[in-house]
Amino acid sequence: MFLRIKKNFYGASALLIIILGLPTFAVAGAKIKIDDTRWFSVGLGLQSSIAVTEDGADDGTSSATNFGFDFIRLYTAAKVHKNITLEFNTEHQGSNSSGSLNTDQSIRVLDAVAKFSVAGFDFWTGRFLPPSDRSNLDGPYFLNAYQFPIAQAYPALHNGRDNGVTIMKEYNGGQFKWSYGLFEGRTVSTNADTNPDQEDNFLHAARATINFWDPEPGYYTTSSYYGAKDVLALAFVYQYEEDGAGTGTTDSLRGDFNAWNIDFLMEKKIQNGAVVNLEGAFYNYDSDDKADTTITQGQSYLLLGSYLMPNSIGWGKLQPYVRQQHFVRETNSDGGRWRTEGGVNYIIDGHNAKINATYYVDKNGTGANELGTFLMGFQFQL
Repeated sequence: MFLRIKKNFYGASALLIIILGLPTFAVAGAKIKIDDTRWFSVGLGLQSSIAVTEDGADDGTSSATNFGFDFIRLYTAAKVHKNITLEFNTEHQGSNSSGSLNTDQSIRVLDAVAKFSVAGFDFWTGRFLPPSDRSNLDGPYFLNAYQFPIAQAYPALHNGRDNGVTIMKEYNGGQFKWSYGLFEGRTVSTNADTNPDQEDNFLHAARATINFWDPEPGYYTTSSYYGAKDVLALAFVYQYEEDGAGTGTTDSLRGDFNAWNIDFLMEKKIQNGAVVNLEGAFYNYDSDDKADTTITQGQSYLLLGSYLMPNSIGWGKLQPYVRQQHFVRETNSDGGRWRTEGGVNYIIDGHNAKINATYYVDKNGTGANELGTFLMGFQFQL
């Protein structure tokens, strides 16, 4: 078994070495200027991966090799007035690195949002990411690893999004910033069981961030600046919905949903030109002790450390990293889920072009087998 994984590992490593020797290229977006205040932009993002999982084949003893077209996204934005911007992003999902096929071959709406700037405040309305943790506001393309963390479990309509409105404000260019929004929350379409929120209560979501070093302007986040900033950021998030948890409409089956998390990011460019990065988050999810098929009550955390090497090799720079995650589920005694991983990012053009190679061990529940997976992920954006 080990020899089969080892053989696949060597093959994938050889592919990575060949790639490192190729010439450099650059990635850029497209923006059309209409006049002094109006413009239109378009972009594209792709993630694709190869994974070899021990004992992952249908027979339960052979290694499984899966080629995943994870997803492709089309980004558009338009400045229609000096104070108004529209954003419209779509996504098509294929099979992922676990081999799970997306049977719905349609293109789905990710974001459809109008953004207004009034008196120093920003107002957003439509479908977008609610105020939440850094990983969610990073999205899959701006993490410091390839796969989205298992520790993150805020409920959502699709890929972390929900329909609603948000107000936000930042100070000193993003040294301190906050956001607060009202969203649809639990509805029939987001609950596999009978919707417990028959009164159609709002989901309240808030985030506050303080940056002790360089500021981070804007609503969205990233988990690595690759030396462009020295960042020491601490954030607090809270979400609440009355009757937002449960499997039915009676008092014994429904409860309130509460969740909060703290996340931090430290990134520092050191004297030799290398970049040290430390990231962490702690989450607490509370379904009011009610059973729920889409909300997991419990606590989770993630810790990540990376080191971006100062010297280029071929196209870019190597960034080895390690990440540890644990999710403790309170509603059962299955031991929760652990994932430990170590790997390397090959940074070609920041988050626009990078290649990831990682090995992780995943254990989901007491008595479950520890499954080892070697993964190579490819990420490109225009």
